[in-house]
Amino acid sequence: MSASTATTPSADTVTRRARRRSTALGVAAWVVGIGFCLPALWMVLTSFHAEADAATNPPSVAAALTLDGYRAFFGGGGGPTPWPPLVNSLAASFFSTVLVLLLALPAAYALSIRRVRKWTDVMFFFLSTKMLPVVAGLLPVYLFAKNTGLLDNVWLLVLLYTSMNLPIAVWMMQSFLADVPVSIIEAAQVDGARLPTVLRRVVAPVAGPGIAATALICFIFSWNELLFARVLTGVVAGTAPVHLTTFVTSQGLFLAQLCAASVVVSLPVLVAGYAAQDKLVQGLSLGAVK
Repeated sequence: MSASTATTPSADTVTRRARRRSTALGVAAWVVGIGFCLPALWMVLTSFHAEADAATNPPSVAAALTLDGYRAFFGGGGGPTPWPPLVNSLAASFFSTVLVLLLALPAAYALSIRRVRKWTDVMFFFLSTKMLPVVAGLLPVYLFAKNTGLLDNVWLLVLLYTSMNLPIAVWMMQSFLADVPVSIIEAAQVDGARLPTVLRRVVAPVAGPGIAATALICFIFSWNELLFARVLTGVVAGTAPVHLTTFVTSQGLFLAQLCAASVVVSLPVLVAGYAAQDKLVQGLSLGAVK
């Protein structure tokens, strides 16, 4: 009896062990997080260096800081101005995201709240559309755009980004809308609300965090897309990622200018993510625990 009591750790010992374990896990999480942020921080630092300092091997960390990279990006060095590509990226990402939400909300409603027959097969069909490699559909899309006169047109990118992000949006919003109480929908229908009113005034406010998370992810995917934009656009409808490729020339890689351009192109997504971070966390946590 006494021997077993002596070998049993006390409550204080268990508490101290738990605190040390949580502290070690917290430090490890910080180390991993800083490791993930280091490439982005290095890109920002390089963007403030001159080309000669950015191209040194090993890189010069303590080199003098300058804004020459940003001046060159914004056309100060006589190069192409970045405003049309940025506007094209913003237009294609914004309008495609709006179209995705308008199409995905009723689809997710039919697959989660008022489920259609064989809804699991429908969900698998949406998932199967993402199994085809993007490059496999590049030639048919190019021929279609060429024959219809849609080459170098930003509205073609809107249609493509909508079709590419719609399956992901339906999958996400189906999980979010599954947590919407059916009772409030039935109460609205008893009061005479039709389906568009139910979606707009009942489902959308309740599933707002999930809708915001879906919109942000679709916007990021559209903003970062390069392959279709590089092949299907030219001077008129070129996007920001396409503009970044112009810094790789036959004369070499302008690393400082490329880092400065990457920082500027990343800012809209960072600002959108920071503004919607609370909605994003709430949305991604919806449907995680049943």
